[in-house]
Amino acid sequence: MASLLYQTIEQISREKHIEPDVIVAAIEDAMVVAARKYYKTEEDLRSKFNAETGHVDVFAVRTVVEEVADPLREISLADARKQQPAIETGGEIFQNKPTEVLGRIAAQTAKQVILQKVREAERDTIYNEYHTRVGELVNGIVKRVEGPDVIVDMGRTEARMPKREQSRLETYNVGERLRVTIRAVERAAKGPQVIVSRADPALVQRLFEMEVPEIYDGTVQIRAVAREAGERTKIAVESRDKEVDPVGACVGMKGMRVQSIIRELRGEKIDIIPYNEDTLTFAQKSLSPAKVTRVQVVDVEEKRLEVIVEDTQLSLAIGKKGQNVRLASKLIGWNIDIKSEEEKRREIEDQMTALTSPGTPLTELAGVGPKTVEKLEAHGVTSIEKLADMTPEQLVEIPGIGEKMVEKIRQSVGTYFEELEARQAAEAVAAAEAEAIAAAAPPAVEEAPVESVPAEEESAAAVETTDEAVVEEPSVDDEETTEIAAVVDEPAAASEEKSEGADSAAESTEQPEVSPDAHAPGGNEEENPENSDKKE
Repeated sequence: MASLLYQTIEQISREKHIEPDVIVAAIEDAMVVAARKYYKTEEDLRSKFNAETGHVDVFAVRTVVEEVADPLREISLADARKQQPAIETGGEIFQNKPTEVLGRIAAQTAKQVILQKVREAERDTIYNEYHTRVGELVNGIVKRVEGPDVIVDMGRTEARMPKREQSRLETYNVGERLRVTIRAVERAAKGPQVIVSRADPALVQRLFEMEVPEIYDGTVQIRAVAREAGERTKIAVESRDKEVDPVGACVGMKGMRVQSIIRELRGEKIDIIPYNEDTLTFAQKSLSPAKVTRVQVVDVEEKRLEVIVEDTQLSLAIGKKGQNVRLASKLIGWNIDIKSEEEKRREIEDQMTALTSPGTPLTELAGVGPKTVEKLEAHGVTSIEKLADMTPEQLVEIPGIGEKMVEKIRQSVGTYFEELEARQAAEAVAAAEAEAIAAAAPPAVEEAPVESVPAEEESAAAVETTDEAVVEEPSVDDEETTEIAAVVDEPAAASEEKSEGADSAAESTEQPEVSPDAHAPGGNEEENPENSDKKE
């Protein structure tokens, strides 16, 4: 029959969920400490618990050696064989130490040691139990609120739910039942600290496993979960059976399954997305409910994607405070840059402009020597504009460029752009002044060119008229002179020679201005109407 002490050990074991052997070991260690304190010895003391009698025996142990160096811990072979004739070197001799004389102080010391050992064993038991259950869904009751933290009673122990693990939409009252996930188990001075969470993405995953039988039996798998507690959750699901729709299985008939989870999460929005091995297709689906025009990979190593959407879909794709694109990025594990078609078009135009315009050469940069320019150009920096876009960290990576040179380059680039802005401002002021002067000028200046055209035309017309007059008048005089000469030549031909006739003809051409009618027969104007008409 077991002793009363052993029955007490078994009772404590059941209450604390500690193995009886652990409590027995604690009692034995306590008796050793009490005996050493009472006897004030350095001997190697050991104790043994007898479950039948309930008595704890304490022994001083000595090792059998050929030559004794430490009399408290060692004994010679000859002396050992006096107690045990068959013992050999290396054996141990046990000498009983009475425990009845230990007294009250030793008993109090033993009690403290036993309690401490039991507490340590209980902490180890709790840690070993819960640290393997991280991510598991458990039920708890709100026990109390300590500042921003909520203390949850989990039965065997108390768990702590800090502010960062609480949902934004929820408030917690004492006595309220909660479903929480075990976030972590930490060792602390007061024992293991269990951290539970209502904001962990694993909570949504465990709730779907409970509500959706296809997920529980493995037909539908949850491949990824991204969550912002209290706001929105995106969950990617995949079906192993082609005949089973993973999204429909999670939603349930008339949305009953997903609505049950939403009620548990106090109205949190949930987007269920079909998983796809193709990253581009998966990224396009993950930005639901926005419609994506196209997706392209920017950098594979850094996992960067560029998503183009219509101008009307940009705000929907980004979401409230960037929430939609942030959750999509967490879900697929890639960085996502969202741009509208208009932004992409402007970016392409800027790139084409940058390609067509070579930029300002580095030689225009004051304060930077030719050797430094060669180092920069060897690294691919050929213009001041490219140099301005580089960070100090990037400049330091160029061989031969130190921190002092980086600072010098930055000052030179800053000075260059300040001077450029000043020149542009001066040009803008000069252009504005020129426009102001042009606007203030009188209208006559503008009409002068219009009047000059008809003046030239009039002068040209006048010149033409004069030319016509000059041409016509000699024609009339020539006809008259010819007729007069003909009349004068007739009498001259009869009386003089041909040479004299020619001279008289020449003289007669000059005489019509004095009196052309004196030599003409029938010189009367009435008798010669032809001459009268020509004169008129």
